[in-house]
Amino acid sequence: MFFKSTPWVAAAAAIVMAASMPSADAANRQFVTIGTGGVTGVYYPAGVSICRMVNKTRNQHGIRCDAAATGGSVYNSNAMANGQLDVGVVQSDVGYKGWHGEPPFRDKLEQMRSLFSLHPESVTLTARKDSGITKLADLKGKRVNIGNPGSGQARTAGELLSSCGIQRSDLALWGELKASEMPDALRDNKQDAYFYVVGHPTANIKDVAVGTDINLIPLQDACVNELVNKHPYFVKSSIPGGLYKGVDKPTPTYGVKATVLTTSALPSQSAYEIVKAVFENLDKFKRLHPAFQVLEKKKMLQGLTAPLHPGAERYYREQGLM
Repeated sequence: MFFKSTPWVAAAAAIVMAASMPSADAANRQFVTIGTGGVTGVYYPAGVSICRMVNKTRNQHGIRCDAAATGGSVYNSNAMANGQLDVGVVQSDVGYKGWHGEPPFRDKLEQMRSLFSLHPESVTLTARKDSGITKLADLKGKRVNIGNPGSGQARTAGELLSSCGIQRSDLALWGELKASEMPDALRDNKQDAYFYVVGHPTANIKDVAVGTDINLIPLQDACVNELVNKHPYFVKSSIPGGLYKGVDKPTPTYGVKATVLTTSALPSQSAYEIVKAVFENLDKFKRLHPAFQVLEKKKMLQGLTAPLHPGAERYYREQGLM
């Protein structure tokens, strides 16, 4: 059976065809997911803050950015390599190992690319004051949270203990809790201490210090100095006093930098726009978390352990930053 075409039928058909065809805007739209870390650390607000800057100008570049809480640096690196994440916040030491194919990575992550670095992160050892822990060697026989498997902090803390002659069997408990679970474990006296590689101040430690007397343990042993001198991604650092209740003096330690990485699969223009959104709104970005207050544009090109993404490099050259 055949129907005679009428003007309204033709118009309706045109509407249906138009609705079924993607618009130019839709065709150019891109969704970018940034892998971060636990919600109580700094990586999660870092990812949220980056996406906030990117999404403010979404109508200009078509990129929609979302931040996802994840297991941390190692997870983010593998997820980017597998195409499950587009961008990830990664500790500089983990990024170095990924690019060079060193453990915990089986193969070199050849597609890894750098966008920029963020805040310095200190290796932080928080202990209950009543645990008797005042130095690294005191951890023997204690209940210590190292970090959840797949996190950069677990890798970093494990490397520190191994370098300083403390084995898994030396601890009464080798904890593998996530960052968000650590304060409650310390507060409830289920653990004596926990490692956290983080920018300061952090709500994680502020939270536990409210109801529990704590110490931040200095990490300045000879074995620590050897570790820092051995690896290019480590630097000496100090946690200022007065950030946490009961901790009035600076705590000497060492650390890494938080870096924002991606892969060569990210389109060059997308990398350009992400970097541009952060750098051209840096003053606003710095107000989104206390750890970001130390950021300076030129220093955000330091501490990168994988090659720059071409899109990021184009922006930096245009701005005279390299």
